[in-house]
Amino acid sequence: MASIQIRKYKDDDAKAVKEIFTLGMSEHVPSSFMHLLKQPPTQMVLMCTFCALLTSSKSFLLPVLAVTLLLAAARQLVVYMFNKYIDTSLKKDLDNITDTYLTQKDSCFWVAEYDGRVVGTVACLPNENAPGCLELKRASVHRSHRRMGIAKALCQTVADFTRDRGYAAVLLYTSTVQTDAQKLYEHMGYEKIREFLVPEFIAKIMNFTLIEYRLDLQRDRKNN
Repeated sequence: MASIQIRKYKDDDAKAVKEIFTLGMSEHVPSSFMHLLKQPPTQMVLMCTFCALLTSSKSFLLPVLAVTLLLAAARQLVVYMFNKYIDTSLKKDLDNITDTYLTQKDSCFWVAEYDGRVVGTVACLPNENAPGCLELKRASVHRSHRRMGIAKALCQTVADFTRDRGYAAVLLYTSTVQTDAQKLYEHMGYEKIREFLVPEFIAKIMNFTLIEYRLDLQRDRKNN
């Protein structure tokens, strides 16, 4: 049976890393769309549109078509938000991982390799707003290789790296719809610090929030 190897990123991994990140983010479109539909303003718009057209047109077909079009537009809005985030992330660091993570102090990028294939990624760098902490970023595992302990191994690699460099804690940010990731982080000892609304206009419309987690390594050291 093939074993999982966690190693530092190499330039040859670029295509696989981008594919894993892009596919991983795109998987959250359906759950984000459902999140949007659960918001009271969304439900009010759909209901008011349906009732207004039903009353004015005396036809059942027109309001159904109108609501269907609104739903399609809402889903495209979610797709646009994620595509924009993917493009921004690629330009910000994933198009140049070596310069962003491997040549900077206290930063690194790892991949998980299984049977010679890159199936997972994770990175870390100093958090801009918390000088004593490193930030875990770009954690993702290909869908075909989940439930194998790869995500946990990647996160543990970041925790060990952070501890070895004398930092107090690991910080990370995940979205409200990434429930599996939240369960993993909490199982590993991360504590939820706060929730906050994503500042982009589209995210505000969706009431799309991020969650900040913290793993206190000093506390873990005392317990050990």
